Amino acid sequence: MDIEEVRTLFDYNAWANHRTVEGCDTLNSEQFLEPLGGSFGSVRNTLAHIMDVEWLYLERWQGRAPSAFPKAENYPDISHIRERWWQIQQDTALYLKNLSQEGLSRVIEFRNTRGILYRHSLGEVMQHVVNHSTYHRGQVTTLLRQLGATPKSSDLIAFYRERSGQPAS
Repeated sequence: MDIEEVRTLFDYNAWANHRTVEGCDTLNSEQFLEPLGGSFGSVRNTLAHIMDVEWLYLERWQGRAPSAFPKAENYPDISHIRERWWQIQQDTALYLKNLSQEGLSRVIEFRNTRGILYRHSLGEVMQHVVNHSTYHRGQVTTLLRQLGATPKSSDLIAFYRERSGQPAS
């Protein structure tokens, strides 16, 4: 794995998160919080999960060990999600800017929120974070469609297209 590829993946992740949140802008507060089923119930809870996992892993990469996620209730509306996520993405970008190629091979050790000890290379965990976010953004897309909203594409190829000056979708 190459450090520039990892940085590109996280640029994509931030782009896709931004587009996903933009797709939620048309929701009213009832729709944002409406329990619709799925892994986390509501659009708010699913977005909070994606965001909080990104935060949790950034903390782990830096040797800190949060034992729990923040509560989704900390984010009563989309503006709270947007503000918190922007800060997490800025912190992640700074971390990646200072990360070396050799750093990707570093083995990190952490306990998950249930206390189970894991060891992985930093590169593996970084790939996981982007993949995890992609998976749950797909769930947000489904929830938005159930609510009659129109989600924005967050496909990786759309990111590459937009980056090269082509229409994203």
